[in-house]
Amino acid sequence: MKEEFEDYYRKFGLNVVYYRKRERLTQLQLAELADVDRSHISAIELGKVGVSFDVIFQLCKVLHVTPKELFDFRD
Repeated sequence: MKEEFEDYYRKFGLNVVYYRKRERLTQLQLAELADVDRSHISAIELGKVGVSFDVIFQLCKVLHVTPKELFDFRD
């Protein structure tokens, strides 16, 4: 991950946290529903890893949001 994009990764992760909590899901529940490892969900939420389109689309499906909503960063 390039340093210049760290803020975007962090903001994306915060959006995942926001929508996960809105759905009243734990990281483990989200991971199981999205078919990814819980540690990967944690890393996404902390902005530590990049995310493939497949995972983004699966998260959107589980969290009942559009990709645009996950990328709609708040300041």
